[in-house]
Amino acid sequence: MRKAVIAGNWKMHKTNGEARLLARAIKAGSAGVSHCEVVMAPPFTALAAVAEELKGTPLILAAQNVHWEAKGAFTGEISIPMLKDVGCGMVVIGHSERRQYFGETDASVNRRVRAVLESSLKPIICIGETLAERESGNHHSVVAQQLAGGLDSLTRRDLLRIILAYEPVWAIGTGRTASPETAQEMHGMIREWLSGRFGEEAQTVRILYGGSVKPDNIDALMLQPDIDGALVGGACLEAESFLRIIHYRL
Repeated sequence: MRKAVIAGNWKMHKTNGEARLLARAIKAGSAGVSHCEVVMAPPFTALAAVAEELKGTPLILAAQNVHWEAKGAFTGEISIPMLKDVGCGMVVIGHSERRQYFGETDASVNRRVRAVLESSLKPIICIGETLAERESGNHHSVVAQQLAGGLDSLTRRDLLRIILAYEPVWAIGTGRTASPETAQEMHGMIREWLSGRFGEEAQTVRILYGGSVKPDNIDALMLQPDIDGALVGGACLEAESFLRIIHYRL
């Protein structure tokens, strides 16, 4: 049985004070939740503040990116030991915005993933196609290539520790959402690819959907057999909407 994950990616939003207020409200509104893991990924500057708010709760703190080296002359980067020190349990890797705006590649995603798997952190690895790639009919091959590159050299044992997030780039922040059926088709394809590569361990991998997830579509998405949660963007920036997503109804 795969336990659902509802993760909020705050992106470049929230000062420390704002982050504390949001974390406090989500903590209060999700008290007693046991059907899913709740994850918050604030910006680096707010990690410590949110960590204080989440102390003593089952809520998980995540970072939005990480470097593969433990230390060094990498101005502007953050290391795995730094994230562990501040209280992170997970880290998002290869988000489409990192790929689109900051030159992230399948190879650099793989370096980050392998470094994270050598630590106690869990990676949330993002994959997904652009609108042009979908309209050209290449979406399956694009996602398969991202999986092959991002998961290169991983073992079956490694697979037990990763989370995947399928995020159709054409549905991020656009208001367009893949229908539950379209999302399930891609999630099914991803699990089939994992099965071909890793065998039965593919059934343990949680695959989240990310692409304009909102309170009014979360219920239908979570009914799909291969959708194991959501990577939420804009709707996680307000406690009321994120809590409705956490409390999805089947």
